[in-house]
Order: sequence, then C-alpha cells, then structure tokens
Amino acid sequence: MQPEIRDLSRYRMEKSRADLAAAEILCDRGLYDQSLNRSYYAIFHSVRSLLALDQFDSRKHSGIIAYFNRNYVSSGVLDKEYSKILMGAEKLRNKSDYDDFYIVSKSDVEKQIANAKTFISAIESLISYRNG
Repeated sequence: MQPEIRDLSRYRMEKSRADLAAAEILCDRGLYDQSLNRSYYAIFHSVRSLLALDQFDSRKHSGIIAYFNRNYVSSGVLDKEYSKILMGAEKLRNKSDYDDFYIVSKSDVEKQIANAKTFISAIESLISYRNG
C-alpha cells in the first residue's frame, strides 16, 4: 500500500479522535447540539479513514455512507449495528443542525458519544488488521 494512502487514513483517524474529544467536552459543558454534531463527525471521519485505504471518497455524506454500507456492512465485514450507528448519528445531527426548535437531550448525546466510541474502536481494529 502506498505510504501517502496510510498517511491520509491516519490523518482522518486523528481528526475523528479530535472530534470525539470535542464532543465529550461540549457535552460536559451542556452544549448538546454542538456535541451531537462533533460526535457525528467523529464517526464520519473514522469511516473516511477506512475508505482512504480503498482510495474512495465522495463529496457527499450519502456517497460515503452508501459505499461503507455496501462494501463493509452488506458484505459482512462489519455487523449491521455499525450501519445503524452511522445512519442514526447522521439523522440526529441533521435534525439538530437544521430543524428549528429541535431539542436534543443529554441522554441522546451521551448515547451517541458511547456509540461513537464503539464505532471508532471497530474501525481502528479493521484498519489495523488491513494494515497488517
């Protein structure tokens, strides 16, 4: 595998971890909408980290999600639970970011942060396995 591909994958995973750390800080400060946004992006950037190894990217979130679901979930590489986490996080983030008067609860945010940790850990394990 080309070194620059691994570098891109590592960069995206670092971005994922930074977003997760920000989500936790924002949650602790009661900034739930912002925390939800960052926890979604933590998940999203971990997916992009994995897809860098496939040399795939898309300008649209839907393209990233569709590729991930097709090539990693539907193929059986990862359990359907990971698709549910990703798609649920995207749905909540969209509601929180774009729906007027949508109120996110602390428990929703805490659950999404826990899901993000589970998701990112699985992606890191898969990347580690693929990198040998």
